Amino acid sequence: MKSHKLVLSDKTAHKISPDMVGLFFEDINFAADGGLYAEMIENRSFEAVKSKGESHNYVLREDNLYAWSACPANGESGAGDVEKSGNEDALEISCNEPVSQNNPHYLRFTAAKDGDGFKNKAYDGISLKKGLKYKISFYAREVKYPEGKIAVSVKKDGKLYGQTEINFNNSKNRPAEWMDTIRVTCDTLEWQRYEGQLTALDNVSGADFIMSLTRAGCVEFDLISMIPEDAVAGVFRKDLFQALADIGPGFLRFPGGCIVEGTSIMRRYQWKNTVGPLKDRKINTNLWALQGGNVTSAWETPDCHYMQSYGIGFYEYFLLCELLSSEKRRCKPLPVLNIGVACQFRSYETVPVDSEEFQKYVQDALDLIEFANGPVTSKWGGLRAAMGHPESFNLEMIAIGNEQWESGCVDLAPRYIAFEKAIHQQYPEIKCLGTAGPFVGNDFHKNAWDFYRITGKKNKAFSYAVDEHYYVAPEWLYDNVAFYDEYPRDVLVFAGEYAAHDANLSNSIDGAVAEAAMMTGMERNGDVVQLASYAPLFNRIGHSQWTPDMIWFDADKVVLTPSYYVQKMFADYAGCEALELAGQEKSLRENKLYISAVKDSSGAKILKIANGSEEEQSLVLTKEDGSALAGNAEIARLAAASGKAKVVVATDAIGTTGGTKGVSPEVMSNLEVCQKRAPEELSYSCSKENFGGEITIPAKSFVVVKIS
Repeated sequence: MKSHKLVLSDKTAHKISPDMVGLFFEDINFAADGGLYAEMIENRSFEAVKSKGESHNYVLREDNLYAWSACPANGESGAGDVEKSGNEDALEISCNEPVSQNNPHYLRFTAAKDGDGFKNKAYDGISLKKGLKYKISFYAREVKYPEGKIAVSVKKDGKLYGQTEINFNNSKNRPAEWMDTIRVTCDTLEWQRYEGQLTALDNVSGADFIMSLTRAGCVEFDLISMIPEDAVAGVFRKDLFQALADIGPGFLRFPGGCIVEGTSIMRRYQWKNTVGPLKDRKINTNLWALQGGNVTSAWETPDCHYMQSYGIGFYEYFLLCELLSSEKRRCKPLPVLNIGVACQFRSYETVPVDSEEFQKYVQDALDLIEFANGPVTSKWGGLRAAMGHPESFNLEMIAIGNEQWESGCVDLAPRYIAFEKAIHQQYPEIKCLGTAGPFVGNDFHKNAWDFYRITGKKNKAFSYAVDEHYYVAPEWLYDNVAFYDEYPRDVLVFAGEYAAHDANLSNSIDGAVAEAAMMTGMERNGDVVQLASYAPLFNRIGHSQWTPDMIWFDADKVVLTPSYYVQKMFADYAGCEALELAGQEKSLRENKLYISAVKDSSGAKILKIANGSEEEQSLVLTKEDGSALAGNAEIARLAAASGKAKVVVATDAIGTTGGTKGVSPEVMSNLEVCQKRAPEELSYSCSKENFGGEITIPAKSFVVVKIS
């Protein structure tokens, strides 16, 4: 075993941000609907669209009854059954006088006999926890239902796992003569909102959600919802929220990602469509329903109905930041704005900068700041207050664009200039962040940085930081640990999206250790790297458009990957000062040991060590006077569960289509892809020890030593 020596100085090299490690949330891999959003009903508002195709060649078709099917009285429904059954004529879609004009479609259901109903496939089926209560709500309007109630139940293989009956405000006492209605207000003819509660009788997964009429009749329904009572703030799935809270992020970047731009200008993310009452939030398609990412490459993907319900909208994103904040650190919101450009990977569509339409995009940015920070007497601050938050969300930063680059189609520079000028004229305190495109090390990346730096010499507030992205092989991260050593310090860096992509596109230990190595370089250069967030955040198993991801999950469990623990370790052991290493890190890199050393606000010294080699190594720590750096220590260790990282080999999960890694559904299913690329099993421990001055770092591992 090789042994090395490191002298840990008391000298501060520079101040660094203790809030560098943050989160990036994009609705990919069912991260929002079917994920962090605790809503259990799929296509709850009957606005589903089927998306087929890729890039500039795709078809969108309404499929309003997707996820719903008839369920006759006493009919059997199998676990996770998505096949239509029963009398489908009982289910009709209408758009006459809807609950909201923003979401015009709704269901008209006709029960031919008592007990007839309809069911929802609920993503991969309803999952209940015994004893937990679930809030049921929906809008309903009578067509012809003078008697009876609305029954809600959860069943699997004929077994009942929960049920409730909700009284229906029907027209039993409606005036018989038409002329009488002129003089009588009969609100039973209008939409009304109903609520109920269902208690789980036992644990179950893959069950059906069933609504039925206890008597024959006809009723219209919309916005049907089922949310567990333990949802955080009534919005966020508890276990997924807790995984984020356990990191203690310094910021949250949202809502994307390519989601911000959309496949077209019409399908872009518009924050104003995501606030206000749920019924009025205009549902949108999701570009990840189309061919793309690195998992599927087919004309019609398995998740071609993937939508954005906006149950998590901009209000909820800001609220999430507050909920993720703690005494340790505040989670700062970092919204990303569309700059009048559809996704450059998928479209050539832009809004001319000199057009009146473009000014609406700029105004949207100003209105967003007012929504976040404005007084309750303002239009958008008033809406925030009406939604339940009169206090300011204290927005400090805003990102202008996502992954845009200067091209024959996109004029990035004048777009950024227009946004920055308007924002700082009205809100000089807001920090504007630029974008350097989707890759690093090319001419697009260099030209973007030249633009921000040269313009910034005349206007110091022009760009607070520049967002750069890289999805690269682990070897690239190991080789570029010193990437930021020579960066000028005039404009800060935001590493907004990055991850190690091994040959299998899986969450491997090797990939995580490579990410840790790169992050030591970020932390050593914490005077220029201000913000950093791994991407993507979530992956619902069996519904992937992209791997690897930080957190994998299904309806019942959460899988924390090696990459997750790397992020958590950097956040848990953040510092506010980088310690002087005097070039020692360079010689250690020759042995594939990558280090950073910091001091936190308590004065404790923290050393982070990533061992990228296949061999165990040790590090002897001394003070500047040569004595051992010993004492009470807290040591966190991350390694492969087996003690040795697996060797990644190419499999049939890897193919090349148009330069994008992918797998054909004819080769394997989406679930099989997830199984091929499943996170490597890990070992993570954290213990308090009497440290003697020497630390052993296993092969392919990441170790943190905090010495009080």
